[in-house]
Amino acid sequence: MAGVRVVVVDDDPLVRAGLRMILGGAPDLDVVGEAVDGQDAMDVVARELPDVVLMDIRMPRMDGLAATRRLKERGSTARIIVLTTFDTDEMVLTALQLGAAGFLLKDTAPADLVVAVRRVALGEPMLSPSVTTQLIAAVTRPSDDGRRRKARTLLARLTEREREVADAVSAGMTNTEIARSLHLGVATVKTHVGSVFTKLEVTNRVQVARYVHDAADDR
Repeated sequence: MAGVRVVVVDDDPLVRAGLRMILGGAPDLDVVGEAVDGQDAMDVVARELPDVVLMDIRMPRMDGLAATRRLKERGSTARIIVLTTFDTDEMVLTALQLGAAGFLLKDTAPADLVVAVRRVALGEPMLSPSVTTQLIAAVTRPSDDGRRRKARTLLARLTEREREVADAVSAGMTNTEIARSLHLGVATVKTHVGSVFTKLEVTNRVQVARYVHDAADDR
């Protein structure tokens, strides 16, 4: 892929400089703008029309969660990765509910950060492994009979192949990894993922994982 436009939003100038250096080393990523807080991000994103926004959470004037919500309300097509030192269950869930496409910790390795931006630009969600683990635990706890029944009922709508894809999504696999594992084309996997979303009445991969884990006793 080429020409992924990125805007970095963080109130710490050293963090912004570090992110610019990391992303600037990738030939296909272009940091086209920086913002010092969520309010500033409104103008920068409107002017630069980035593909991906790296958004800090704790900032003055307007924090990252409020900025994420505001950008989505304004119809921005930029995919937002929340990048923070905080990874509480509530914060992760709120970011995803507001429309964030990814949630990464600031100690993410530089190479992994570059990969994350590329994947999000392609339309795939991205969560730090530690965040994925605790998020699944949070949304599946406590497990009760009502939720288990609902999960099993929804999963019963899936074909055998769609269930395999759902299980793979739940394991945190990307579309490319699923294609390799199931010996399918990536385009075919994307079609199956879309069908899974429709049948389970969800909008993201974390929700798929929730239903798979809720119904785990049935497997």
